[in-house]
Amino acid sequence: MQCSSCDVPAVIDQPYRGTHLCADHFAGSVEERVRREVHAQLPRFGHGTVAVALSGGKDSAVALALVHRYFRRRPTVRLVAVSVDEGIAGYRPKTLEAARRLTESLGVDHHVVHASAELGTTTDRTARDLPSTVPCSFCGVWRRQLLNRGARAVGADALVLGFNLDDLAQTVLMNLVRGDLDRLVRMAPHRVRQPGLVPRIAPLAGVPEREVFLYARLRGLPFDHGECPHATRAARNLFRDIVWQLEEAQPGTRQSLLRTHQRLVTRWLEDDGAGAPNRCRACGEPASSDLCRACEYLQVARGAVPSAPETA
Repeated sequence: MQCSSCDVPAVIDQPYRGTHLCADHFAGSVEERVRREVHAQLPRFGHGTVAVALSGGKDSAVALALVHRYFRRRPTVRLVAVSVDEGIAGYRPKTLEAARRLTESLGVDHHVVHASAELGTTTDRTARDLPSTVPCSFCGVWRRQLLNRGARAVGADALVLGFNLDDLAQTVLMNLVRGDLDRLVRMAPHRVRQPGLVPRIAPLAGVPEREVFLYARLRGLPFDHGECPHATRAARNLFRDIVWQLEEAQPGTRQSLLRTHQRLVTRWLEDDGAGAPNRCRACGEPASSDLCRACEYLQVARGAVPSAPETA
């Protein structure tokens, strides 16, 4: 199969675009899509600190490499990788090692936030204590809060997430099915800055998961292939399968879901505005109610609400 842009054999087909691309044209297309997303989501950013959420997997590795590429000629922009160690034995140590190798190769500072120190517990410990609770529910909430803390700690003006096209399409569908418009509006990329919350952008929004994987392999980026041992119980698995089935039957479904999300957010902001978040009475972090979800889970896990820090 020949590349749609030259006479070199193709390495990937793109049914949603009706094209086939060779390695060079494919890599260039990924880099250009990410460049456009960064430009659109973080316009006119010429001075400050950008944090990149780095798990050590393929998505965050590609996000860091391409954001580094985007800002490499801007000495007034500081790039910092932020990783969260949730305390998942046999999984997180390997991904953190991959993250370390990537940041060293790029010359990027690496900041690690440990759940055991920040929350007084870990995902593994809580999973044992709450066997009837799906670990991804509390782990995801804690990880998002710890990423926000880590990004604030390094003085970040924006936080880059490694969400790819598939991830975002799945999240849109999940929130639509649940009728959770509030959460739909709060999805990255953030279009309105809210107090206490480092704005998040998603440069890989236009890149499907398999293309992220191929790009990482072609560029030789270090990343870990492992899957979290708790992931088998995640509700997202169902929506991942549904989105894949829809995409195979109707190529372009993922992009349509993202366009739907963008139109809904635009209409919501026009009608109601972003709405300033509350502050959690326990930890002082941004919250949609009196007590943030992270502290609600801590309350269940430990039997007591943590005291608010003096600096909150």
